[in-house]
Amino acid sequence: MVARHNPPLIAARSFEAAARHKSFQKAATELNVTPTAISHQVKRLEDYLGQALFVRLNRAVELTADGVALARTLQDIFVRLEQALDPDSRRTRSTINISAMPSLAAKWLAPRLPGFEARHPQWQIRLDAQDELVDFSSGKVDVALRYGAGKYPGLHAQYWMDASVFPVCSPALLETIALSEPADLRHHTLIHAESMAGCDRPPDWADWLAAAQAGKIDARRGPRFNSIYMALEAAQAGHGVALAPAPLVERDLASGRLVKPLALELANPFAFWIVCPPHSLQDQKIMALFAWLQEQAAQLSAADAAPLSRTAPAYS
Repeated sequence: MVARHNPPLIAARSFEAAARHKSFQKAATELNVTPTAISHQVKRLEDYLGQALFVRLNRAVELTADGVALARTLQDIFVRLEQALDPDSRRTRSTINISAMPSLAAKWLAPRLPGFEARHPQWQIRLDAQDELVDFSSGKVDVALRYGAGKYPGLHAQYWMDASVFPVCSPALLETIALSEPADLRHHTLIHAESMAGCDRPPDWADWLAAAQAGKIDARRGPRFNSIYMALEAAQAGHGVALAPAPLVERDLASGRLVKPLALELANPFAFWIVCPPHSLQDQKIMALFAWLQEQAAQLSAADAAPLSRTAPAYS
């Protein structure tokens, strides 16, 4: 057996704590040693690497570029080490923790999860529905399912599903007010979801009405919700017409809870992505989940979610 080259692990641990806190004093408090001991250990690591990791200021320290890179690597390593040695973590290692936006969790994922657990009874799913960005270093999330432009620096992001956008409403709404062509929307309440902002964004009513050549309709009117989930719930309750990404309404359309009164669909610069730390790709249960999610997406019928080419969106 080849002997291991033993790095200074105590020094690495001291540096990681100091880098995370940006303070030798706080690192010392966490590790129950003196600030001088932290300083000595960091100096030992710098000597070992032949690199300066901190710039020492009068009353503070700042990481160098080499220090930033090493701190990121060590933080990931120590989180994984703590999880491996945590008795509670070891007892629940068969759990896959998934974070997903509430609309995707409720309308797409939750109804399908029993199928995954039936196929893989050795693993169980814990689903956390939230719109907030995920801190993978906390160890509380294994995989995030996200709706966006695919920009997740430092993480592995695998394209999952397109999300063409089209109007949906309750079938009861059409019993009182006709909606057979885009111009008819002038008689309907437009429901808006404002969960996304910035230059990269999904299509909104202004984009859809322009593509439908119904620009005379005021695209700004109607109630606004801070999540797609609430906008779709309002549409289902008969309060107006909402724009929906196709995967989020697949089951509602199939069951008749929602209808698609107008045929026009817009390509969407946003899509659904499966996101995780790169090291998680070595985990058998994570790869099994990836494969199952891709399989479920592929099984969407053409009537429910017609696949679109990944082209530029049909709006400016």
